[in-house]
Amino acid sequence: MGMTMTQKILAAHAGLPSVKAGDLIEARLDIVLGNDVTTPVAVDVFDKAGFTSVFDKDKIAIVLDHYTPCKDIKSAELCATARSFAKRFDITHFYDVGAVGIEHALLPEKGIVGPGDLIIGADSHTCTYGALGAFSTGVGSTDMAAGMATGENWFKVPAAIKVVLKGKLQPFVSGKDVILHLIGRIGVDGALYKSLEFVGEGVKALTMDDRFAIANMAIEAGAKNGIFPVDEQTMAYVTGRFTRPVHVFEADEDAVYESEVVIDLDTLQPTVSLPHLPSNTKTVDEVKGLPIDQVVIGSCTNGRIGDLRAAAAILKGKKVAKGVRCIVIPATEAIYLQSIKEGLTEIFIEAGCAVSTPTCGPCLGGHMGCMAAGERAVATTNRNFVGRMGHVKSEVILASPAVAAASAVCGAVASPYDMEV
Repeated sequence: MGMTMTQKILAAHAGLPSVKAGDLIEARLDIVLGNDVTTPVAVDVFDKAGFTSVFDKDKIAIVLDHYTPCKDIKSAELCATARSFAKRFDITHFYDVGAVGIEHALLPEKGIVGPGDLIIGADSHTCTYGALGAFSTGVGSTDMAAGMATGENWFKVPAAIKVVLKGKLQPFVSGKDVILHLIGRIGVDGALYKSLEFVGEGVKALTMDDRFAIANMAIEAGAKNGIFPVDEQTMAYVTGRFTRPVHVFEADEDAVYESEVVIDLDTLQPTVSLPHLPSNTKTVDEVKGLPIDQVVIGSCTNGRIGDLRAAAAILKGKKVAKGVRCIVIPATEAIYLQSIKEGLTEIFIEAGCAVSTPTCGPCLGGHMGCMAAGERAVATTNRNFVGRMGHVKSEVILASPAVAAASAVCGAVASPYDMEV
């Protein structure tokens, strides 16, 4: 019986010739990740279990990105715990204010993760690294603690859904629209504990930023992971960044998939998710004109340089609508610097945007953009649950950077096709 990409990676890391859906395996880890919210919990578990060493200080990453720069005493104490642990074990990949970035943009950028890796992270959007052809999944802080100590974790091998992409994206349509469309079709539990395996000729037409956005939101369909094949674009991205040996895994021709979904990229339109589920999708044309109070452009989903370029192309020479707050958050310091060099930051500021240092901030209602009761935001983030960005009576509409920027200018949900660019 053939194996999928995910199953081949899991088999290799478990030292087994083959695995199948439903198998329970113990597998070797390449990277263990935590942030300022989840690492302190893992540290507590680590210490209570009596662990006195980490399996490899070079294979642990701790990124202080959620509430930093610290917004209050509690967040400062969480960060202090993480800093102390990183210092105690001389963790190589420790990132703090001034050198930090949103973890799921930072790790690929720094070459910490790469093709063929098996990665766990105490953050649900760890599935982002599937864009590089890695098996990458979110876990709880207890699993993070065990992973840091032993370098291994238990996994149940997931069944797979084949997502066939054909055609190519039209102008102003991006990877964010692809994943919102998919979640709208299959639902927030449509891929529960399954692997979303993206294949087809359409993959070649997607940028790496598109792929990162799609893999990032696999969890919003309930998936254990999302994964893309390793191709020329992948290799171009990792070359010069990723220094460990590259391991490329390809699905067998007779790999078993539980189901198949076909998406024609040629016909996709700008898409949004209305409150309060990512699956509540509509095309922009169906809902444009809905008034908004805030726009957030950034996050681990859409804070990369391609995302900022798309937003800046819309905002150039325009002004954010009166009464609307537009917050732009580059995902890493390198992206922030690149945005400055390319003049994107100047465009944002002249348009009336607030530009922030890299942080997860508003995505989880942490800081840098919490909303009051009755307010509504268009955001390039990944979740729009009740109370996600502030008050339980606030609302979040998920969208691409192009749609978010157009909405900021219009003061309501808007299509980038209606803008002069």
